[in-house]
Amino acid sequence: MDLEQFWKDDELAHKENCFSEDSPQVALGIRMSEECVFAELGEEGNPWGHTPLERRKDLNKRYNDKAEKIVGKRLLREDFAEENTDAILPKTKTLEEIFEGRHVFQGGTNWVESDCDSPEKLEKLLDRVEKLDIREFILPDNWYQEKKRIFEKYGKKPQLLRGIRGPVTLATSIFGVENLIFLILDEPELAQRFSAAIGDALFKLITLLDEEGGYTYPDVPHDFLFCDDNCAMLTDEMYKEFGYPILKKIFDHWCPEPEHFRYQHSDSNMGHLIPLLADFDLTGCNFGPTVTVSEIREYMPRTRIDGQLSPLTFMNNDEDAIIAEVKRDCEMAKGAKGLNLSTAGSINNGSLLTSMRTVMYAIQKYGRY
Repeated sequence: MDLEQFWKDDELAHKENCFSEDSPQVALGIRMSEECVFAELGEEGNPWGHTPLERRKDLNKRYNDKAEKIVGKRLLREDFAEENTDAILPKTKTLEEIFEGRHVFQGGTNWVESDCDSPEKLEKLLDRVEKLDIREFILPDNWYQEKKRIFEKYGKKPQLLRGIRGPVTLATSIFGVENLIFLILDEPELAQRFSAAIGDALFKLITLLDEEGGYTYPDVPHDFLFCDDNCAMLTDEMYKEFGYPILKKIFDHWCPEPEHFRYQHSDSNMGHLIPLLADFDLTGCNFGPTVTVSEIREYMPRTRIDGQLSPLTFMNNDEDAIIAEVKRDCEMAKGAKGLNLSTAGSINNGSLLTSMRTVMYAIQKYGRY
């Protein structure tokens, strides 16, 4: 394949959110990840754990040397600024913690655990959440003095909240998947109260962090992202009652205009929810590999599709299977553009640079507009 021409065309392909009339081919969204260095270089290491800075620099440089030869571009960062611990603000609490969830790092992943496993416990939990002083709960005792010191010394402001675990994933983490389903079916009023409590708490949390970051509504950044894999666990009727109102509350307030950024990631079999999510005129989406470009495009004509290559197909490094899926997606996209060819979910260690090159080859052969 012609690597130099590919990257020239790819730059054009990303213009206007991948919908540009001048786009010569399907855009490539894959840029690999730091997780992939270990398998690529034959090195031991935990892809999801901590890697000492000096080793990370070495791994990324060696990976980029290889990437330059195989795909024609250096993909991973190499310029790491030394972390200044003196400029780190105290940690604020999270939405999960508002609902008394515990963050647990296990098996290389951050999980949320909870003791709330019955409607009776949920009612008591919601009583506490609804009475909670969000500002007092979220901000640590030394927040204001540290915020002032760090801003005066480094000019650094608190980070805003513009992406979060989606409402169904949050609810199932706190209450359990089966419990939430039965709650919606058997105790709809309590389920609606749970949904409203999540929406209200999230609204207050975003507002609080906007204010602490120096913003006053409506002069705030207009973007928000939900990552809601577990939304697939609900039927469309259940989702409309429970998850939909929360997205509407946040998008309507922070991202109401067409040009504002609205995004949903759900790398699960959630195709039945696409007609509902289409109401939000999403800027971009990343849905599960069982969902097709054509299904998404039927309801979302102007949403950038980041997908729909299966992460497992990509990680298995089977060139024929990769080409078949990319060809399928490219052919589905030709009528409307807007495809940013990516994996429908995370890129995992074991995914090789040769597989990325295979995707590029398939785009160049089958993805020309």
